[in-house]
Amino acid sequence: MKKTIFLLAAICTTALFYVSCSSNDDGGITNTIDVSAIGASITIDATNEMDLNTGLLVATSSTTAKTAETPAGICAAITVSGTTYPKTITVDYGTTGCTDNQITRKGKLKVTLTGPVTTTGSKMTIERIDYFINSLKLDGTIEYTNTTTVATVPQWSRKVSNGKLTDPLGNIFTNSGMYTTKQTAGVDTPLVLADNVYEITEGSHMVTAPNGASLTLTVKETLIKKYSCTFISKGQLKVEGSILNGVIDYGNNDCDSKYTFTTESGASYNLIM
Repeated sequence: MKKTIFLLAAICTTALFYVSCSSNDDGGITNTIDVSAIGASITIDATNEMDLNTGLLVATSSTTAKTAETPAGICAAITVSGTTYPKTITVDYGTTGCTDNQITRKGKLKVTLTGPVTTTGSKMTIERIDYFINSLKLDGTIEYTNTTTVATVPQWSRKVSNGKLTDPLGNIFTNSGMYTTKQTAGVDTPLVLADNVYEITEGSHMVTAPNGASLTLTVKETLIKKYSCTFISKGQLKVEGSILNGVIDYGNNDCDSKYTFTTESGASYNLIM
């Protein structure tokens, strides 16, 4: 058990996770960087979802609110450039940052809209500029493109490019990937986000650790993301790496930050954001 906790310490410091083991077997895990990449990958997914929520909120608010009006739930200064599309919305958390729901952000998000996010073909691009969530520096671009073909089932592709997570110790985890997202609840209230529920039905992303080792995480069981929840609440990701293989399980649809990673040998680890 002590050996396992020591090997998992990288997750605690790198990805802001608390880790407990539900097995005394370390599952043959001998590579600290590969293990830390599990924590980093979950953190990357979580921060991408946070930034996507922010983008959706300011994009929706910009259709009804006055220019530069800050929507509820964002502790940042909002600037909207343009009254017609394309629009650019700058979300500025400042150089010292501000805290909302125990999450501190600083820096800027630049949100560019080619049209309403509910319109087929429209794209929302989120760029990070000197941007931090808590003590993690995040770089990269999220492209959210409406690919809906059936009006009652809105659908988007979510592409992350040039992604980079830098932890407080200077360790860098690069990442990229593509997910397909469908909206399964809240379709009838397009200007209300709180009742939205999304399903990530397919896709994968790759995380590369500081030593060059990489993990590929692929949707194994549809992921459930409620807009009202900070984290994914249900579903599974298949993890494949040079040494480390297994499954990340997001739980039973509870709105919490608990996850489980199970290696292919059966060793299981509980993670809490």
